[in-house]
Amino acid sequence: MIALVQLLIKYAFLEPFGVTFGLDALGISLLITATICIAAAGNIINDIYDIETDFVNKPNKIIIGNSISEKTAYNLFIILNIIGVGIGYYLSNSVDKNAFFSLFVIISALLYIYATYLKRTLLIGNIVVSILVALSIIIVGIFELLPTLTPENRLTQLTFFKIILDYALMAFILNLIREIAKDIEDIDGDYKAEMNTLPIAIGRERASYVLFVLTLIPLFTIAYYTINSLYTNLTAVIYFLVFIIAPLIYISIKAFSAKTKKEHHHISSMLKLVMFFGILSLLLYKYILL
Repeated sequence: MIALVQLLIKYAFLEPFGVTFGLDALGISLLITATICIAAAGNIINDIYDIETDFVNKPNKIIIGNSISEKTAYNLFIILNIIGVGIGYYLSNSVDKNAFFSLFVIISALLYIYATYLKRTLLIGNIVVSILVALSIIIVGIFELLPTLTPENRLTQLTFFKIILDYALMAFILNLIREIAKDIEDIDGDYKAEMNTLPIAIGRERASYVLFVLTLIPLFTIAYYTINSLYTNLTAVIYFLVFIIAPLIYISIKAFSAKTKKEHHHISSMLKLVMFFGILSLLLYKYILL
């Protein structure tokens, strides 16, 4: 999904409008590689520190200690981070923006801190990982649009950057909701590992009501955007109604009544599906704006 959204931002959203790019085909390929390597490293370190909770929450899906050893996992974590951060250094120099390199270091460090400490804290871990998901979208705009900013194209570049920020904001909100749904689903293992997630702090039932309220935010926001910005394009309206708004209504209804681990897992899966269709909506912009 990271690779897909980054490819679509460049080739489906920016390229049809003749926007001035900071990266060529090789550059965007390297950016995708760097992002995926750092994200994969984050998943590995998260799995390493999740062994105790996974024994309770998903005993049949444990990889560390079964498929690969913990030592091998640590080595992969280090190698993938070196590759990702190394490519980030090269890309930052290629667009003459050395400061951009710090993004890759910060993202890599935050993924480690999240896995080792932040995920045990109330909501902070959920917020941090959701920010990192949003950054995987924003980073394309940073490398593609900001290095080529001039007084002549400033308005155009910043207009497209703002739309990318809107998508990143939606990704942040949807992922935050999904993180809370997963915390409710995994409450038993998290409690055993002495983590302080939202459902542990306020109880499963209250956390489910919080989850329901949060699902209303993207629902009403996207509905408002569809009514006010897309009403002239019937194809776009139908797409957003069928593939994004309708599933969000379904998710809200499910979140209000969900009680079991299975139901919260279903909500989490549906949110991932909404994020996928949200990414694919980037294909519509050449019909909406042109």
